[in-house]
Amino acid sequence: MASIFSQIVAGDIPARVVYEDETTLAFLDVNPLAPGHTLVIPKEEYERLNDVPADVAADLYATLHRLVPAVEAAVDADASTVAFNNGEAAGQEVPHVHAHIVPRFTGDGGGPIHAIAGETPDLEDDDLDAIADEIDARV
Repeated sequence: MASIFSQIVAGDIPARVVYEDETTLAFLDVNPLAPGHTLVIPKEEYERLNDVPADVAADLYATLHRLVPAVEAAVDADASTVAFNNGEAAGQEVPHVHAHIVPRFTGDGGGPIHAIAGETPDLEDDDLDAIADEIDARV
């Protein structure tokens, strides 16, 4: 069965669409964290970021680049948090890649992206070097 986002793309479920082009769609989140909370998706369904082809990823970023200042201006936000939850363990609830543009306001009580992890790991330099080497070997 198609994800709820694919159903929005198909027009089967209504949405407050704020932007659309050939490969991407942006609409207001129905459960917003702040006024103007917008979701940006590729029209094709990809579950995780690493499933998105490079050309579609470039289009997705271009749409984010275009929309972030528009969303902030529309709700007079001081800033915004832009984030992807990549996989269920990261909090991704819909198995269709989507970016959140969450407008932020001075004193809104929200924290930085570092606040999402809870306790931070205690890593030594050797641990960091090994992780960096492992990532470098896989790209």
